This record gives sequence, structure tokens and C-alpha cells, in this order.
Amino acid sequence: MATRLTTQDASFYFLEASSTPMHLGSLAVFRTPRSGFSYESLLSLVEQRLILVPRYRQKVREVAFGLARPVWVDDPDFDITYHIRRSALPKPGSDEQLHDLVARLTSRPLDRTRPLWEMYLVEGLSKNRFAIFTKSHSALVDGEKALEIGQVILDASKSPPPMAEELWMPASEPKESALVLDAITEMIVRPSEGIEMIKGVARGFAGVASEAVQATGKVLSAVRTAAQVAPSSPLNAPISRNRRFAVAKTELSDYRKIHTRFDCSINDVVLAVVTGALRNWLLSRGEPVTASSTVRAMVPMSVYVSAARAAYDEYTDGPTGEHESDAVVSGVESQRSEVSSFLVDLPVGEPNAVVRLSHIAHATEAHEKQSPGVTAHTLMRISGFAPASLHAMGARAGSRLSQRLFNLIITNAPGPQFPLYVGGARMLEMFPVSPLFENQALSIGLTSYDGNVFYGLNADRGAMPDVDVVTALILESLEELIDASNESRV
Repeated sequence: MATRLTTQDASFYFLEASSTPMHLGSLAVFRTPRSGFSYESLLSLVEQRLILVPRYRQKVREVAFGLARPVWVDDPDFDITYHIRRSALPKPGSDEQLHDLVARLTSRPLDRTRPLWEMYLVEGLSKNRFAIFTKSHSALVDGEKALEIGQVILDASKSPPPMAEELWMPASEPKESALVLDAITEMIVRPSEGIEMIKGVARGFAGVASEAVQATGKVLSAVRTAAQVAPSSPLNAPISRNRRFAVAKTELSDYRKIHTRFDCSINDVVLAVVTGALRNWLLSRGEPVTASSTVRAMVPMSVYVSAARAAYDEYTDGPTGEHESDAVVSGVESQRSEVSSFLVDLPVGEPNAVVRLSHIAHATEAHEKQSPGVTAHTLMRISGFAPASLHAMGARAGSRLSQRLFNLIITNAPGPQFPLYVGGARMLEMFPVSPLFENQALSIGLTSYDGNVFYGLNADRGAMPDVDVVTALILESLEELIDASNESRV
């Protein structure tokens, strides 16, 4: 049975351009178990778990003449070997080679004639490791009806219980005449939608999709203080579809130490670390940096309740227990999750790291006391590794404001603080790969997992040839805050 794309799904689908492919990715690195890990093992595992993400076997069908939003339909020619691919680095493959491969894979758009996702098994990595890189279109993952595939293939133990076997039979693909008839029927029943789609045909889908993005969010009082156009920045430049990808790995205990010493949130520390890195990056480029210089970030934040709260508590050093952690991994149905996005001016002109942190903590505290600028509510099924889906939800929430209002997006999704496995292989690292929006040369995603905080920086290849400098400066910025924390104790 065909299901029509939501307004926001359709906006992501139609707003995709050659320079802004609208997929998001995740790079996970694993230790190869003694029994090995093969391409066939990954195929078998994903086939078993596709029942949990049925949309990954559906493709998008557009409606003739643009009479209505496209629909999701089962792909009668679904071929899992097309979507799960095998790649290899020349042994011993380095992390730099892996990141360059991820950049090239991220640059390629997904095939719109098939389900909108790909997964790559990358072999040949040094130190007895392999990687899995996943790409899913932003129209596909909404955190409610469709989770990110990486969320459901990871388990809390090396030997998860077997799943029930499923015989999948695709539904018959609807004929074009049936889709047109359904569209006309909807126009009669809901004439306002029909008028909007007719407008879209007249001026192109990009215009109506842009309006749809704005219509799905609520721009309330919290945005009023930052409603002016974002500051001029080299982070905003024309971009191509070619990418660079860089990472930084840090220890969660350092963030906890700083948050305890200065009485702020973990997220405040993260933003202060990024602010210090961006300040020094601007100085390294010879950009003018004055005391009042700022970089405006769109920051989607995740808030959990009930059992799903355990993962967040572990991230923020709050109360947690073994039973609660297991609940997050084993699956909690219908937990409410809110993704709220707000604009924050990062004080890159401030030379003192502690003062930068204080400014950011004050700004985020003020945000918490107001209605959020943009909110998205959903009933979300938390299972496996939820941050992958939360990054997708964050990107969707962030897209609802005009890109002219901010310089970059920083998505931060807490993950479980215990090991996860895929087919018996322990996951060592996980780096998000957030999409770039038009005229935005950098996006930063980060995820906490098993005692570490992993940064993934997706950048335009031409506009940011020095993205590796930013990752090095993230480590320096964190060290600066650690030193300040230690000095204040003396």
C-alpha cells in the first residue's frame, strides 16, 4: 500500500541538489572478532533486522504533473546486495584513508529509483579492525516511523537472541493512473493541499518545499533575540557536492570534570570546546577576530523521558542503573522524545576559555527558560544505538529555519556508556556525518559512546581544505578548559 510522504519528508526529497545531497551518514569502527566478520555475515544480519525498518525496502514514486506529494511504495525489485556493498583499503589501511573514503562516498548522491540508503563494509583497516559506513536519506529517517538502519543492527551482547524469520513479499506497485486518481481525490477532500501543489507546479517544487519546511516548525519567542541574519563568516560560502571528512576522539570524563567544576551542562562544555576551536581556526586563516566576533550555531538538542532518560543521564553523569541501560538497548516502545533547536552565538572573539564557557552557559540557560525556537515532537522507539536516528531528527529540526540565520549546525546525541556489538564484533568508535545545507561549508556532529565523545566534521572540499586543522584545534580547546579547571582548584 502506498503511503504519502509527509510535508517535511517531501521537502528534503525535493530540496536535494547536486551540491547538497540530503543524506546523513554514520561511520562505525569495529574490532574484528577471532571468528572473523564477513560480508555475508553483514548481509544476513541486515536481512534479519529489516523487519524493524520496513521503509528501507521502499522507494519513492512521484505523482504525475506534481499533483500531490510523492508516495512510499514497496520496491518489487529490492536487492539487498545493491544496498550493502563491499569496499577495502590497501592493507594496512590507515584512519586517514578511511576518512578520505567516507568523504568520497558522502559526495555521491543516492539512487532515487531505489530505496534511499546504502551501507558499506570497509575491510583492510589496520590494527585488526573493519568499518561500516551507512548513508540514509533525510527523507527516509524521521525517528518515528523510520529509524536509521544502524540503530537496529547493534546489540548489547556478542550473542543476541535470534529474531523471528520473516518472509517479505512486496505489495504490488500502484499504477500511475491510480496515483493520479488518489491525488485528485485528496485535492477534493483537502483543497488547501491541492492549491499548494498547483502553486508548486507553477514555480517549481523547490519553492513549495521551502515553504513546507517553514510550515512544519514553530518559530517562537526564543528565536526573536537572534532573528537577524547570521554574522559574515568563511563558514558560509558556495559549495560543491565534494566533501572532506575529519574526526576527533575525546574522553567523556574530561567533559564531566569541567561540567562539575564550573557548574554547567555537558552540552555547554561541548559548545565551548567547539567555540575555542573555531576561534583559533579563524585566527589561523588570518580572519579578523575582534572582542565582539561571534559564530552563530543552530544546535538541535535531544530530551528524553522515562526509560530512555537513562542514556541521557549516563551522558550527563546523572543517576543511572544497569537495568535502565539494558532497557535502552533491548527496546522501549513509544517513548516520547523532543528535539528542540535553538540559535546560540558562540563568542569566538573572547580569548579566555572560562569566560567563553560562562557566556555559553548563560545563553543556554536563557533558552531553557523560554519556549524553544523550533520543536519537533515524536513518539520514538528507542532500540539499539539511538544516536544515529537522533542525529537525523536533529538535522530535520535544524532545517526548519532559514540557513541565513546561522553559520553552521552542531548536532549532539548522547549514546550508551557500555559496549555494543554487530555480529559479535565490538564497536570501538562511532562518528556521525551530518549533511551540509546550501552555502554552509561545515557541519559538526558528535556522539558519546562507551566513555568517549566522537566528533565527525563534514566539510565542503573546496571551501574548507583545512578541516583537519579544526579537529586538531578541538583537542587543544578541550585541553585549555581542562587546564583552567585544574588551575581553579589550586
